[in-house]
Amino acid sequence: MSTEKQSATPIKQPVTVSVTLEEPIVRGGETIETLVIRRPRAGELRGLSLTEVANMKTDAMVDLLPRITQPSLLKHEVEAMGPADFISCAMEVATFLAPQALVAGVSKT
Repeated sequence: MSTEKQSATPIKQPVTVSVTLEEPIVRGGETIETLVIRRPRAGELRGLSLTEVANMKTDAMVDLLPRITQPSLLKHEVEAMGPADFISCAMEVATFLAPQALVAGVSKT
């Protein structure tokens, strides 16, 4: 009888995710239809409460998203986002903060 433990292959969280906006952002002559959101680093979380970011609090996300989006959004552009687009972006950010084991458990169900 073997007492060997089988270890699951960890699911790697991506460094970036793309979010297609339901309501594109118009900036000058440019239309932004897709945002790339990058996993935040400690410096980009500076001055923010991790609890508020993890709970997707609006004020925290309005401050954080311009720091981690490509193209870089302006604060007033984040504030003008529709609820569906804002929540889509906030959910991706919150997922970045979750431990990999938790994300792996959720993706299995």
